[in-house]
Amino acid sequence: MVDAGNGMGGFIGAPLYRDLGCDVIELFCEPDSGFPNHHPDPTVVENMRFAIEAVREHKADLAIAFDGDADRIGVVDEEGRIIWGDQLMIIFARHILKERPGATFIGEVKCSQTLFDDIRHHGGNPIMWKVGHSLIKAKMKETHAAMAGEMSGHIFFADRYFGYDDAIYAGARLIEILSHTDQPLSSQLSDVPRMFNTPEIRVDCPDEKKFEVMRALTEEFKKTHEVIDIDGARILFEHGWGLVRASNTQPVIVMRFEADSEEQLNEIQSLVSSAAERFIRA
Repeated sequence: MVDAGNGMGGFIGAPLYRDLGCDVIELFCEPDSGFPNHHPDPTVVENMRFAIEAVREHKADLAIAFDGDADRIGVVDEEGRIIWGDQLMIIFARHILKERPGATFIGEVKCSQTLFDDIRHHGGNPIMWKVGHSLIKAKMKETHAAMAGEMSGHIFFADRYFGYDDAIYAGARLIEILSHTDQPLSSQLSDVPRMFNTPEIRVDCPDEKKFEVMRALTEEFKKTHEVIDIDGARILFEHGWGLVRASNTQPVIVMRFEADSEEQLNEIQSLVSSAAERFIRA
């Protein structure tokens, strides 16, 4: 299943996957700049609704979705569940590490802790880095990383490729992995600990104030918690983490939270959000 959202990805991706031996069902693969069916952004759950419904209707093995210029990928497994960027990276990293033991991988600060833990568990070298594909690509060159990725679906392969974000190629790599097993896509992540997390939460904050808010928030939490401050503040708790960072492009503070239970997630989110709101109002 290929959902191109009437962007450019379907023009190349659907016939390519067919040439690779797949039976391809096309959704919105005709380029149309009016995007009459849904906006081509695979990070938005509502935009993935058609792919999810089609996977279930046709009993497809997976769906691959693209953004408008096909540098970001979205994936739906055979059960109709979305596999986010950091989860895809786990699948890719495990297979790369079979051929390249000790390889380095880069994930942004918004990625799940399970990504970094799983890479380390399988003998790789995980690096947490700043948000932004230009920053990620620069860090890849510096560290000679085999792969990097973002929650947004940018996946950068230097392993067997050129180190830039090509969603059509990422989809082909996923198809390759599945072609070597009889197990469904969902089984690729069956042993990853279940975590509870939020989407990005965006809170308005004036451009002239947002970096001062981040400085004060970081200083406050460093008094009581371990804080990773390479890009905003990723505040570590016993059962999870909370991220607060200033947007690079908009007058907003961006937050995301993860924990090993819904109760812990709510506690962490409440504590960090209330502190952020206090500094924004100050």
